[in-house]
This record gives sequence, C-alpha cells and structure tokens, in this order.
Amino acid sequence: MKTIRTLLFIFSIIVILCLGWYFFPAEGLAIGGRTLRFPSYAEDISNATKPTVDVDRVLNTVDKSFEMTCSDNILDSMRFFRSYLKENPNRIYLPDNDYTYFDTLFLQLEQAQRQGKTFRIMHYGDSQIEMDRISSVLRQKLQEFFGGSGPSMIPAIQPVGTISVSQNADNLDRYTIIGNNLRAPHNRYGVMAQFGQVVGSGSIKFVKTSNSNAFEKAKEITKVSVLLGRTSKGFTAALRCDGKSYKTKTLPAKKSVSLITWELPTEVAKGTLTFKGNAEIYAVLLDGKPGVAVDNVPLRGCSGTIFTRINEEVMRQSFDLLDTRLIIMQFGGNYMASIKSTKVISKYMTDLERQIRYLHRVAPEARILFIGPSDMGRTTKLFLPELNDSLRVMSQRNHVAYWDMFNVMGGKGSMAQWVKHNPPLAGPDHIHFTFRGAQEIGTYLTRSFTTYYDFYKLRKHVPSDKVIEFINLDAAEDSIRTARRIKLPVYNNPYSNRIIR
Repeated sequence: MKTIRTLLFIFSIIVILCLGWYFFPAEGLAIGGRTLRFPSYAEDISNATKPTVDVDRVLNTVDKSFEMTCSDNILDSMRFFRSYLKENPNRIYLPDNDYTYFDTLFLQLEQAQRQGKTFRIMHYGDSQIEMDRISSVLRQKLQEFFGGSGPSMIPAIQPVGTISVSQNADNLDRYTIIGNNLRAPHNRYGVMAQFGQVVGSGSIKFVKTSNSNAFEKAKEITKVSVLLGRTSKGFTAALRCDGKSYKTKTLPAKKSVSLITWELPTEVAKGTLTFKGNAEIYAVLLDGKPGVAVDNVPLRGCSGTIFTRINEEVMRQSFDLLDTRLIIMQFGGNYMASIKSTKVISKYMTDLERQIRYLHRVAPEARILFIGPSDMGRTTKLFLPELNDSLRVMSQRNHVAYWDMFNVMGGKGSMAQWVKHNPPLAGPDHIHFTFRGAQEIGTYLTRSFTTYYDFYKLRKHVPSDKVIEFINLDAAEDSIRTARRIKLPVYNNPYSNRIIR
C-alpha cells in the first residue's frame, strides 16, 4: 500500500509539473510585485521554431561594417562615412543626424595632453557594467587614442570588486541611493550615487590591480584626487604611497564640493588616504597622464531613473570640477520585468526624459550617449524590441545619442546563443555578459565612437559646405560628374589603404 501511495505521489507531481509546463506563460507570472518564471511549453515551442542567431556571423558582420579600405582619393573616404552615417546599423545614432554632435568633445580630447588636463567620461549603468566590464575596454581604447591612464574614479567603499583596482576602507559609513544599504537623511549622494561619511577619522586604501582581465593603462597611477563636501573646520587629508608621504591637505569648514589632488612624480603601486575631521567623500580619482578618463559607475538594479533624487547643486559642482564632457547612460534591462503593455513603456520614457533634462542642467558642457539594453533570457522578452525602439526615439528627441546594443549583438534570441557560444560570451543567467562578451561589446562601442572621430579628422581637410553638400547626396546622385562639381580636394589621404579597427 505504501508503495502505491508513493508512486501516486510521484505521478501527481509529474502531472502538476507537466500542466505547469504546458500552461505557464512564457513571459512569466507577476505576483506581489515579483515575476515568477517556469519552463513553459510556449517557450520551448518558440525556441524550436524560431531561427537561431549565428553569433560568429553576427560578430563578423559587425566587424566588416567598421572596415574602410581607401585609395588616395578623398572621395572614397567620404563615401564610406556617408554610408556609415546613414545606413550602418551598428553606428551611434545621433540626434537630428548631426554628424558634428561630438566635435566639441573630440577637440577637447585632442587638446587635453597639450593643456595638461584630463577630461572625464562618466559611464553609468546597471549590473551589466559591474566589475568595470565594458567601461574598462572603452577606457583602454580611448586612452590609446587621446592619452591618459589609471583606473579612474572609484567610490569610497566598493562592495563589488573590479578588475581594474583593489581597495578597502576603514571607519567610513557607506550611504547609497539604491540597494539594501544605509540611506542618508539628505540627498547629497554625489556623482556615484553614494558617498562615504567620515566622522572623526577614516581611511581608504588602494592597490594596483593584478587581475588577469585588467588592461595595462589601468595600472598606471600618477595622480590621486578626492572629491568631497561638507568638510568640518580644519579637515585634513593625507596621502602615503609606496612608503612615501605626500603633503597633507587642509580644508576649511565648507558646505560646497571640493577637489583635492596630489600629482605624483612616479607611478605608484599602492596608497592610503587618511582623513581627520568630518566630510562626505563622494569619490576617489586614480588617474595618470593627462588625456581622458572613463569612470565606471554601476548601479545594480537601477533603471536609470534615480538621478533627479540627487542634490542638483552637488552634481553641478562635481561635474564642473571633474571636467566631465560625456555622460553614458546604459539602462533599460531592469525595467523589463515591469513592462506589461506599451503604456508602461511610455511612462518609462517620460521618467527617463526627466533624468536627461536634469543631466543637461547639471552638466551643460557634456554630451550624453544612451546605450540600450541587451537581449536577455532564453527567449526574447515580449516588449524588448519595442523598448529598444522607444529608447532610441526618446534619446534623439532629447538631444541624446543612442547606441543599439540589442541589435549589435544579433537582436531577437541572440542572448541564448551568446551563452552557448564557445567560449561563452554571456553567463548562464542569460542576462550578463562574461568578461569576453563584455570585451566584444566594449570594442564595438569604441569602434563606433572612434569612427566619428576619424570623420571629424577628415573634415578638417574639407570645407564644411562641401561636406554638407556631399553627405546630403543620395548614393544614386553620387556620380563622377557630381563629385567634380563639388570639387572635393585631393591630398595625401591619411586613410589610404587603412582599415579601421
């Protein structure tokens, strides 16, 4: 009798699981603000019937879309850039198709080394960029172009380690605007959406990275800075690196944001910052030679709608002191669980527009680039393509550039194939990239950005009216006769026989 009951129990469990598999919705079931997921018949049928994304073919196509082999005739280069601006699906989409959108930024980055300055790029994102993934690739590549080094900005307390620097803190309290952490009785969270509170004394230690995934430029530290505010009278900050002490900095009682900096004569491997007094530590900057710095600011669980909750004056003062010239927002994936209709997408766009207007106010000299979400899950989320398209339209409507990561990686169903790729380019959660996958994404982002820089350099040799006239031509109108009428100059083309990498 007991055997029969046991068999009946096992059989009933199998029946329940089969019923759940057959009837459970592929997009999950929302209960109490959470989404329950279960393998489903609809999902398996969808996987069986939809075409499989060939990741290697996708990546090869993206590679080829950036390639440009030119003759000495400048006309060939202009044709490539015109095609890139209008047709390349892997390009950065610019507001109003304005190819001069990044020109001011490029000019400043070119001048940075000569002026002895470092201009900063703030890369905000969700957990997809944790551990300095994607940001580290962009940093290394741009520092090769424009100079600069070091792991860039770090918070006072870093609960999730990164590949680019090791750190720890003593006697500081961490306050964050999101997550299961302490909340401050005010909104002065600063540019990293968190700060370390010093009361009496505290210290922050950093060590040059030894992580095998780290890039070489991140290991070069010759400048240490601290961004802080609300300092008490006689507040002091001292720095000791590799056994050598540097001049102690003393600040008066000050409510506004301050930036204190130590220029070091040689590269250092480790250091300790020691504080005496009270202050809010918004960030520590570990930089090197003048050039460009790319600051990684991961906000786990965030959908990009928290900026307006941060004190506007603190943000404005910080971005000004830091010489921030580009803000990257990489969000959207965390919002997918909330989307049950296009009406919800519309509400999200309204929320994001408020954030963008806020960032335009607090960082008026900075351009903004929005990176859309990746594909995710074992099957394509129901509203993910619609969300991606809405984000692109919203960005361009608000004078923000947009990079379509969803389609760059292959679009619908691509994440499952990135997971299955050998070696894996995404993790088993079907959400986050592996380090190798993040490097692919970071490389393509950089190549898209630097292609605009190459076009910027080429345009220095061509009268602006001729560029406008040629870019506005349709391919069908581009004949030898038309080219002669426009009279593009012939010179020693720097892109001759060159392939953009």
